[in-house]
Amino acid sequence: MATKPSGRTVYKDSQGNRLPGVTTIIGVLAKPQLITWANRMGLQGIDTTKYVDDLADVGILAHHLVLCRHKKVIPDVSDFSAHQIELAGNCLASYENWEQHHTIEPLLVEESLVSETLKYGGTPDLYCKMDGVRTLLDFKTGKALYDEVMYQLAAYRNLLIEHYNPVEQCVALRIGRDDNEGFEVKNGRDMDAAYNIFLNCLGLYYGIRDYKKEGKVTAIRKQAEKDIEELWPE
Repeated sequence: MATKPSGRTVYKDSQGNRLPGVTTIIGVLAKPQLITWANRMGLQGIDTTKYVDDLADVGILAHHLVLCRHKKVIPDVSDFSAHQIELAGNCLASYENWEQHHTIEPLLVEESLVSETLKYGGTPDLYCKMDGVRTLLDFKTGKALYDEVMYQLAAYRNLLIEHYNPVEQCVALRIGRDDNEGFEVKNGRDMDAAYNIFLNCLGLYYGIRDYKKEGKVTAIRKQAEKDIEELWPE
């Protein structure tokens, strides 16, 4: 039976409380490069929403093809356009070419994990033995690997460690959708520093959430007091 890409993962702790995912948490960081890019696309008359959605689907499918390879299951591509399938196929071919020069032994493939202590969840792409070294591998499509990728890997690394999976190295692969985008390998450096940045993002995420929640509670309380005054004036 063919397998479709999994939908958005909902993370919950052992008490059933919903938890934020790594991508959501890192989203508190400003991304000035995206503002510049969006402005340039707008000047060219390109609808960035449609453009991003299309490329996001290509990325989702490319991830799915690579991970299905390691899960040894048949991918279902019926929900994607011919153009998206072609670009994702380019990514798979590019990955397979890189993999020929390495020995990959999958240990966990797209396994959702939760930190009960820090209250967040995440789904690492691939935890494996790469050339005999316990490695966290992450797959990206596109034209560049930004620092946020390493913050993300550091968060996944912590999840694996919490679940008693040692991680000796973290590697991000940028798999181009065509020859112009190329292929890039980025080894994680000073992952402890990257993890500290993630922890700051986590604290900021929960701080903003609690601040907004308190604001809503205050607004509700004030409205209730106003309603009571109108119903029972002194």
